[in-house]
Amino acid sequence: MTQMNLVQAINSGLRGALQEDDNVLVMGEDVGRLGGVFRVTQGLQEEFGADRVLDTPLSETGILGTAIGMALHGLRPVSEIQFADFIYPGFDQLVSEAAKYRYRTAGEFHVPMVVRTPYGGGIRGGQYHSQSPEALFIHTPGLKVVCPSNPYDAKGLLLEAIRDEDPVLFLEPKRVYRAVKMDVPDTPYTVPLGEAKVVRPGEQVTCVAWGAMLYEAFTAAEEVAKQGIDVEVIDLRTLWPLDIDAIVSSVEKTGRVVIVHEAPRTCGFGSELVALITERAFLNLEAPPVRVTGWDTPFPLTHEREYLPLAHRIAPALLDTARY
Repeated sequence: MTQMNLVQAINSGLRGALQEDDNVLVMGEDVGRLGGVFRVTQGLQEEFGADRVLDTPLSETGILGTAIGMALHGLRPVSEIQFADFIYPGFDQLVSEAAKYRYRTAGEFHVPMVVRTPYGGGIRGGQYHSQSPEALFIHTPGLKVVCPSNPYDAKGLLLEAIRDEDPVLFLEPKRVYRAVKMDVPDTPYTVPLGEAKVVRPGEQVTCVAWGAMLYEAFTAAEEVAKQGIDVEVIDLRTLWPLDIDAIVSSVEKTGRVVIVHEAPRTCGFGSELVALITERAFLNLEAPPVRVTGWDTPFPLTHEREYLPLAHRIAPALLDTARY
């Protein structure tokens, strides 16, 4: 066991995957000599060589298209897109090609590739370095979407994603990169995709979150506990495939649910969660489901704290829901 932050845990996971399987390679802009913008891949090129840790041209379409071709021919590429905001030039490669190969070939071909990308706000990155586009990819059948909140889960989920036979989008909450440390095994291990985790048991309100917003939800839950409100906090970990059973089980117990995410409110993943909860646990609900989200605007620079659904916005929603 070693105390690691998120950057170190992901680096450890990549190193373990490269050691374990010669078909694994890492590629992206500045991932080699520089070690990535956030230094997540630091030291890997020196250890494994430029043939397995590749610096690519500045072309997201090229990075993802090349990764698809590699995956179809037996390799397991792990591509880095420097920021989730920059993924849109390669959007067609992911949603039209990678996501559909297994279906269009009746299972003859698989695309075992992982796309890592720093995600979300919280570092004053402004409009082009703070977006949360998860709903666009969850909407696409054939893609798996993962968003860890802590170092232990990050390493385990990444190794599981690399071993998966389908394309996985791995969203890394950059606000948490160096903000949280915990004990992480030095040896490889996996965390299953599609399993949520109850990080704070409670009896009165269910609060669902992922990524950096998990910590805001937890802080808000601790705050309202001082007023006698007992909140259960669930970390989704994998956004798709979704562990809807864990959410429904909690809502059946509490009768109330608040969903927190950074992305804009309209057509955000919270909307789908509300629909699923309503379909499956309508008779258990004692209050309307509530969403605490980003606003339906471009991500602002100077008003970042007003945009993000931080604890000071989540706590009133928990109180109102509990008292409904």
